Amino acid sequence: MLVNLKCQWHTLPLLLIIVIQQAAAMILAERIEPRSTAPAPISVTPSQDWDGNDGPWSSFAVQIGNPPQSVRLLISTKLAQTWAVAPEGCGSGDPTNCAQLRGGEYNYDTSSTWVPNLANASTQIYYLMLESNLGYDGLGRYGFDDITLGFQGGGEVTLKNQTVAGIATKEYYMGLFGLSPSATNFSSSGASVPSFMENLRSQGKIPSLSWGYTAGNQYRLDQVFGSLTLGGYDSSRFIPNDFSIPFAPDFDKDLTVQIDNISLDEDLILLESPITAFLDSSIPYIYLPASACALFESAFGLTWDETAQIYLVNTTQHILLQTQNPNVTFTLGSDSSTSKVNITLPYAAFDLTASTPLVDGTANYFPLKQANDSTQYTLGRTFFQEAYIIADFERKTFSVSQCKWVEAPQNIVTIYPPANSTLGPAFSTSLPKEKIEIIAGIATGAFLAILCAFLVWLYWLRHQRTALKLTNPPTPREMQVLYNKPELECSPAGTIATICEVESGKVERVAEVDGRMWRGEMPAREEVAAEMDAKTKPVEIGGREQRWSWTRGDSRASRFRFGGKRDGGECEKGEDEKESEMSDGSVECEKSEGNVVGPAEGEETLSSLSSGMGSFANWNVGPDGFVPAMGNLEDYIVSPQVENPEVPERRIGNLEDYIVSPQVASPESPELRMNGFGNRF
Repeated sequence: MLVNLKCQWHTLPLLLIIVIQQAAAMILAERIEPRSTAPAPISVTPSQDWDGNDGPWSSFAVQIGNPPQSVRLLISTKLAQTWAVAPEGCGSGDPTNCAQLRGGEYNYDTSSTWVPNLANASTQIYYLMLESNLGYDGLGRYGFDDITLGFQGGGEVTLKNQTVAGIATKEYYMGLFGLSPSATNFSSSGASVPSFMENLRSQGKIPSLSWGYTAGNQYRLDQVFGSLTLGGYDSSRFIPNDFSIPFAPDFDKDLTVQIDNISLDEDLILLESPITAFLDSSIPYIYLPASACALFESAFGLTWDETAQIYLVNTTQHILLQTQNPNVTFTLGSDSSTSKVNITLPYAAFDLTASTPLVDGTANYFPLKQANDSTQYTLGRTFFQEAYIIADFERKTFSVSQCKWVEAPQNIVTIYPPANSTLGPAFSTSLPKEKIEIIAGIATGAFLAILCAFLVWLYWLRHQRTALKLTNPPTPREMQVLYNKPELECSPAGTIATICEVESGKVERVAEVDGRMWRGEMPAREEVAAEMDAKTKPVEIGGREQRWSWTRGDSRASRFRFGGKRDGGECEKGEDEKESEMSDGSVECEKSEGNVVGPAEGEETLSSLSSGMGSFANWNVGPDGFVPAMGNLEDYIVSPQVENPEVPERRIGNLEDYIVSPQVASPESPELRMNGFGNRF
């Protein structure tokens, strides 16, 4: 909103600031208006429980169906669907608390929003196909239902008609929540079904197709739950670095890293040569080459159990390892970058507990498995206990960072989509419009404050200079030099001021003694007045025919009159004719009574005042009066020419109090009033 300001020089900067601010606001509004404000990332709530028969692991709360059925799921960085344990997952031979041990059951038959998958008319049962190359197998009943993240009554987000599988196999003891954005094809001819992550993005629930995740653990800081952020990451959970890796060409193994080295306490090498491994939190194990597994067996005293197909740790060795608590460091790199990062896992990260149905009862085990070939090299959920993974599927990059183990408040950071993203709504990466306006207002206010301070300083400086001149006025002698008559030559070098016959605007402005600002004289371009030649006749030396004298009348209308000649050659009544006639035949007359033309006794003549005022030839006549070309009349004393000689001398203040009229042939000539010193024309 523009402000109606008086157009003065000191308001121009303010006007310019307002114009710039309005223009910037219009540009910013135009820039962000087409792009809606990005939604905040979703921080999925942990269940506060530790679950699994191969952990324990920090699980997350999810609700499925209507009415909502609460289940606890583990996170799968590879899966693109949601799996929950169906009632068929717990049979007569399982513990009575089987459903609780497996994170709760999901009964699709009791959900009013369950829709079976009819892509295949003959069945709803499909192979799970997750990590099948590692020997995992199982079946699931697929359909569509509502999914809500978080606990009942406090869910973060709800999506309807999402892909859900009810599982019974114990290969995956816990249900899984998939983070992959890949779509699922249930038939070779049918359309693909979008994933939960893709639907979140397309419906504008998250700012981008990305996530940040760490599995958490029980051995740090008296238990640290897992952390999952959709559309961003939690910067309080890891140590930042510059290690960023592009996705692998094989979309089925996009999160692939290069393991350059594995060392025990930075002394013992546990990997003979670099390998590439896939990051997948779906499974708990780390799959390495047989040679590396042999080195681990020797270093940790591990024993392979053929029945359970896991490395068991006996009680004595377990106590020894807990006491030593050695550290295993994985050095990760990439073919596309020279950057590397070290992820260190203490022995506590490998100190896990196996339970039924893996083993009878419980047993301490080491989550390491021997890979059959290079396609099986995998870093599973054990690795995620000490690593924080950030995956950006729109830029096709991910990063791996060492977890930070300090008690710090959550700090969620948004991952915005790239400008050319087509996976969902385009969100602005700029600040919201309200924040931009606030910042612009603060910046403008700060600039205005600085400008006002500068103007106040200028005013103070000017006031100080004026006050200094008022407290130290120049002496009369200095005034005479300072305000030279314009018809005089320039002052010699070294004087107070050099004032030549120039326009008033070119003369230095100096305050008067009474505090008024000095007003420039009018252009003194007239011919320099000549003094009177009183010895012969009243004709001025300069050739002027009219003589002027300064008298004071009895009334305001005749305070100043001008004596002169009569053209007719005769004097009026009451006037005396002088002895000689004028050269043109006229005579000079003067009154014998009343005001006299000549100076009264003891008064100064006009010529004697010329040093301060100049002669009347230098008076400029305009429509409003006569303006003398002089300095300050306040420095001069003018005696009134009246009949009574006892009238005291009077000090002239403003010329506005006086009226000047010429004594010419026509007595009806109007009197001319002087409107002020310096504003006459």
